[in-house]
Amino acid sequence: MKTVLVLIVSVFSVMQNLYVNIDNTRWKAPESADKVANSIPADQASINAGKHLFNKLCWTCHGQTGKGDGPASNNLNPKPADFSTVEFNEQTDGAIFWKISEGRGAMASYKTSLSIKQRWQLVNYLRTLK
Repeated sequence: MKTVLVLIVSVFSVMQNLYVNIDNTRWKAPESADKVANSIPADQASINAGKHLFNKLCWTCHGQTGKGDGPASNNLNPKPADFSTVEFNEQTDGAIFWKISEGRGAMASYKTSLSIKQRWQLVNYLRTLK
């Protein structure tokens, strides 16, 4: 009986830690970011420019197809975003723009190294990786 109780407590503890670790990887932009509208039309020129930026700056972590499986992703915690997921695509353009601008952990902030236009172009390209 004592062994069963220890086993139950151990399983509960592991599951609780797993839930906490999963919850800690969620990254939510502030509500104010949701209200920011994309100022760059998602035309082919913008998407191509965003793809160029992605291939230059993002693919090593996010992977060639944006699934978060780039060669540098193995040791990152939290793992890079998978741009094909429903969770990612339910975000507003403003939230994605905010994340690109602010960065987190191993992901750099691009607020000063990319122009506003370039960050919106990147958002437009990421929207194509469904």
